[in-house]
Amino acid sequence: MNYSILANSQSKNDATIHVKEFVIDFGTTAKTTNTLPNPAELFLSSFAACMLKNVERFSMMMKFDYQKTSLEVSAVRLENPSRMNYIEYSLTIYSDDDAINKSLLKKNIEKYGTIYNTIKQSCTITGSIKITATN
Repeated sequence: MNYSILANSQSKNDATIHVKEFVIDFGTTAKTTNTLPNPAELFLSSFAACMLKNVERFSMMMKFDYQKTSLEVSAVRLENPSRMNYIEYSLTIYSDDDAINKSLLKKNIEKYGTIYNTIKQSCTITGSIKITATN
């Protein structure tokens, strides 16, 4: 599989990423520090998107139903050289399905996630999955 995107910026202005038919604005200037995502936040967002896509994928393969998910991701960045050193996630799956094999789901997400596997080559990742009833 191959992927491509187009990113643009202008001096003293913020930037955009063009992905398929979608445009994502992101911050590159001090004036939008508190309003637009920065590159590190987009990086973590990609990690989260990978995990959530795999919840959907594995819900079909493992034959379980869920109503929604919530994923919190936090990271520690080192300065020299600048890089993410540690990522922690907490995934909550809201479901009344008693058939969810939480440990197998976690194993599959961590084994087959493209972004997850790319990141784990250079960064420590820890996390947990919690199943919460919706009723």
